[in-house]
Amino acid sequence: MCRNIHTLHNFEPAATSEEVHAAALQYVRKVAGTTRPSRVNQEAFDEAVHTIAHATQHLLDALVTSAPPKNREVEAARARARAASRYPVSA
Repeated sequence: MCRNIHTLHNFEPAATSEEVHAAALQYVRKVAGTTRPSRVNQEAFDEAVHTIAHATQHLLDALVTSAPPKNREVEAARARARAASRYPVSA
């Protein structure tokens, strides 16, 4: 489940609110142990996602680094290369 949470700090352009929300949603899903809460728990689930997304955005806004920003396409290519070496396609 949490494999979909990616590093959001130090990218150019900065992480979008949709990316922050997606990371928060994956985190809440992992902690709750479910991808879809029951109707009774939906409000608590949604509130947790909102709260974590807000805290995550606050964290990203406050972080400082001297490293140059990463390129999303280069990082995605590296991730694909790592996945290809870990999970080779067998014929």
